[in-house]
Amino acid sequence: MKPGPRPVWNPHAAGAALGVLLFVTFLATGHGLGVTGATTYATASALAAASPRGLAPHSYLAAYARAGLDQWIVWEAGGMLLGGLAGAALGRRLRPRIDGPRLAASPVRLALALLGGTASGFGARMAMGCTSGMGLSGSAPLAVAGFVFLIGFFAAGLLAGRLVAPLWGGEGGR
Repeated sequence: MKPGPRPVWNPHAAGAALGVLLFVTFLATGHGLGVTGATTYATASALAAASPRGLAPHSYLAAYARAGLDQWIVWEAGGMLLGGLAGAALGRRLRPRIDGPRLAASPVRLALALLGGTASGFGARMAMGCTSGMGLSGSAPLAVAGFVFLIGFFAAGLLAGRLVAPLWGGEGGR
């Protein structure tokens, strides 16, 4: 019989490990943690490869395409992806699934998740940073903007959860 998944990390230990990782990242790269820039470099590179003439020389993505994928943030995001996959495999938790209430697995739920993710990605590029970049890397050096962002981010998440949970049979609307 195959053993089940291993227990998840203690949240305090995981938070301490994340803090150490953030500190080491600041020392090694001079930057904090972030991902959105990596997806922008990847999108620009893919567009340039698929349609070199379709990428206008002075467009937003042109500078990213010219810079290429050999950027610290691309390496960081790739390391996070590989580390996450390795951690899930070692913890015996690597399997495709959709978390949440049973109704949440519907195509509508998946479409809403895609729409929400796209809106978040667009907002992160407009703000020139993502939640990890602003929340973690902004609050680590005690920047006021990092804390203001985290408060707003969690407040918006709680409000959205309260509004959407009743649609899926959750307790958010009570």
